[in-house]
Amino acid sequence: MSTLTKVLIVLLTIASIFLCGIVVTYVASAENFKEKYDTASRQLRTARQNEDTATDQFNELKKRTDEEKLKLSGDIGALQQQVTALKANLTKIEIERDTALRKEGNWASITKELTATNDNQRQLLENALDGQKNLNAELIKERKQLDDATAALLEKSAIIAQLEGKLKGMIEDNALLQNTLDKYLRQYGKAFAQPSPVTKVREAVQIAPPVTDIDLKGSLTAVDLKNHLAELSIGAADGVKEGMRFHTTRESKFVCDVVILEVEPDKSVGWLELLQEQPQNQPRAGDVVSTNL
Repeated sequence: MSTLTKVLIVLLTIASIFLCGIVVTYVASAENFKEKYDTASRQLRTARQNEDTATDQFNELKKRTDEEKLKLSGDIGALQQQVTALKANLTKIEIERDTALRKEGNWASITKELTATNDNQRQLLENALDGQKNLNAELIKERKQLDDATAALLEKSAIIAQLEGKLKGMIEDNALLQNTLDKYLRQYGKAFAQPSPVTKVREAVQIAPPVTDIDLKGSLTAVDLKNHLAELSIGAADGVKEGMRFHTTRESKFVCDVVILEVEPDKSVGWLELLQEQPQNQPRAGDVVSTNL
């Protein structure tokens, strides 16, 4: 065997070993890439499954929320109608009560002028007093029903606000999951298609503020706690009318209410209401009265 042949054999052997190394390296790299690809594919499938599950949960919650909001809206409408009816009844009862109070005041004045033997007029006065007590009791009952209806309305509004908060949280969770899926897809040159926007959540119901009456101010000049009567320092010349309600305060603290029964040019007389049990909180001359607190 010649020297050239031996050299060629050695070169072929070295070339074969080098080619084998290249093949082994390529096979190892291909297997490693396939493993990474399989792992990424599994993660992508898992992310898509999670996204489908979250989307189903979100749609189900949105459906339940819409149904609950529709039901609550109906309940709120019924409660608002009930509140309106109660307010109308309250106004009617207040008018009847004020009428009874005026009758009571008139009968009290007549009784002072008549003799003690006028049993018929005394009986009429007692009947008027009983009617006034019954009207006051019915008025308290109507006010309680109005307060209960208002509280129920506020409770329904709070439930709607709570459901809207849950819906907002689900929207945020869904957006976070979409961002995660988008990161995985971007690794392979893809992008996640954004879903259509969700309808904006309706804001919670707000109750309108009460209307402010004419601002009249004065003071108590005399108080008769026994007969629940009080004299005010202002009269018709100042704009006072029968049936007006004045709030009595002392050092910015509420004392009682005064409902006007009789009006003179420079003074007026009213019936005391909402009296407090504590002696120090009873009305007295000098206390401030006003139509607005």
